[in-house]
This record gives sequence, C-alpha cells and structure tokens, in this order.
Amino acid sequence: MRLGSFAAAAEELGYTQSAVSQQVAELERRVGARVVVRRPVRATEAGQVLLDTEAAISMSMSRAATELAALADGTGGEVRLGAFISAAASIVPLALARLRAAHPAVHITLRELEQRETHALLFRGEIDLAITFDYEHAPGRVPAGLVQEHLMDDPIMVVLPVGHPLAGADSVTPADLPSDAWINTAVDVRDSAASPVHGDRGSGQRLDFDGMDFRTALNLVAAGLGVALLPRLLLLDAPPSVVALPMRQPTFVRRLYTCRLDTRGVSASIRRLEMYLREVVAEL
Repeated sequence: MRLGSFAAAAEELGYTQSAVSQQVAELERRVGARVVVRRPVRATEAGQVLLDTEAAISMSMSRAATELAALADGTGGEVRLGAFISAAASIVPLALARLRAAHPAVHITLRELEQRETHALLFRGEIDLAITFDYEHAPGRVPAGLVQEHLMDDPIMVVLPVGHPLAGADSVTPADLPSDAWINTAVDVRDSAASPVHGDRGSGQRLDFDGMDFRTALNLVAAGLGVALLPRLLLLDAPPSVVALPMRQPTFVRRLYTCRLDTRGVSASIRRLEMYLREVVAEL
C-alpha cells in the first residue's frame, strides 16, 4: 500500500511483479476475503485489519527483542528475591540498592518469608532466588533440583544488657549465666535436640520469655529483662543498651546461603544480585 503499485513493491522486494501478484492471491485464498483493490492499489477493510495486526505484531516482536537483549546482558528483566527476616533487614537492602543503581531497568521484588517456605516457593516459581540458612551443628538438607551456595557464616552471640556484670568479658558460656532469665528465640527452639545449648541451662536457669522473634528478644534484653542468643547479623544496628559477646563452649554458628533452581538458564540479573550479595557480606 505504501508504494502504490505491485510493480513498485516487486522492485523494492527484488521479486517479479507476477510473484507479488501470486503472493497476494494466496493470502486472499487463505483469509477467504479480498485484501487489495488493484487499481489504484489500496487495502480493503479486510486488508486493513491485516495491516493493523502486522503493525502490532512487529511492535511486539521489537519490544520482545529489546527485553530479551536486556535479559541477556543483565540490564533488564525481573528478580524475585525471598529472604528470612534478619537477612531481609540487613544485607538484602544494601545488595538491592547496588543492583538498582547499576541496572535501574531491572524490576526487583522482595518477599520476606519463613525458612520452611523457601524450597516450595522456588519449586513453584514464585521466587527466583532465596537466602536460606542452617546451623553448623544441625546442617540442613537441600532437595534435588535446587542448588545452594554458601554466602557467609553468622555467629550466634550472647546478648546482655549493658549493665550486666559480664558485659565487659571477652566471651561467655551459657554456664556463666546460671541465674539470668533467658529469652528463648528461634535460634534455640528450631531444633532443641540438636541445639548446642540444650541441656546446658541447668537447674536454676529461668526461661521467662519463650518463642520470641529476634527483634522482640533484642528489645527485651535492652530493657534489662534477660539475656538471649541472637545472630550477629541482627546486631549490626543494635541499641547501645546491649552488649553482644561471642559464645564459647559451645560455639554456635548460623550459615547463610543463596538458593535457586538448579538450571542452566539463570538470568544475568540473578547472577548480578548474587554477586552484590557477596560483595556486601565481604564488607561486613
């Protein structure tokens, strides 16, 4: 239609005029309607529908090509990250900020989740990458079909009020705190049989606060109401009213990992986020 004649169209395409006429006739046979008025050459209503559809398809193909190129080089696409609360509150914002600054076209979503949800969400395709954890004394199991890579070790610390008699010590053991009220958190209720402090809190030790989340436990310690075991990662912005000491005999280490589907088709954006997470933890 743009050139106004079959002869001009044939010349631009490098075909004979009869070949162009045959192609148009075949198209009309397939759609069951006349698409071109020959003299002067113009589209019928059916032909205009085809022209409009072709324009929309061309635009979609061009957009898809652009998005695929962005996925390939990591400048675009989507990353859906899942992380448990203390990772989501500490290392994740720093890593996501680096990804956003370097690649603003990447669409980022973050889902705060429970550890037990992680594998199912990955298998269902609801998240692309997860930050998971286990404990050195109680290794976790990775299901077939997932790949897990070590990200960092996160020591569990004994957290005391700043005015506690042992606040100036280099390290402590649970046995050093026989009369303190313990604030029980997810650290030592996750698997009490495997916990290195299970059975070490002898008679006389009190459990006054049970099943607290980490933030609640930290605030209870800050208020002078007891002592707790908390991961060091959570203590990066701890209030000055608490002191965190390394635990000895036993030591207690939480291990963090990145976890995703075991597939060759990992997008460049996911790879970049994994890289930024490693950069952030290396700087802690």
